Amino acid sequence: MRGRSAEAEREGWLGEIEGLQVSLAGAEDKLAQLDAGQARTRRAVDVGMPASPRTTGRSNAVAKP
Repeated sequence: MRGRSAEAEREGWLGEIEGLQVSLAGAEDKLAQLDAGQARTRRAVDVGMPASPRTTGRSNAVAKP
């Protein structure tokens, strides 16, 4: 995209230059959003151990008759 922008400047295509600048700014903004989203999901979150009175003290042992 930067190459197209340089060509538009060289050729004097003012409308094309503006359109490319807007597109480039939008793409850079989107990349920044994606990077920020990945940074948020990389953090470890401690959710603790689940506690339930029904599961406390259970065993998988089978009683013998």
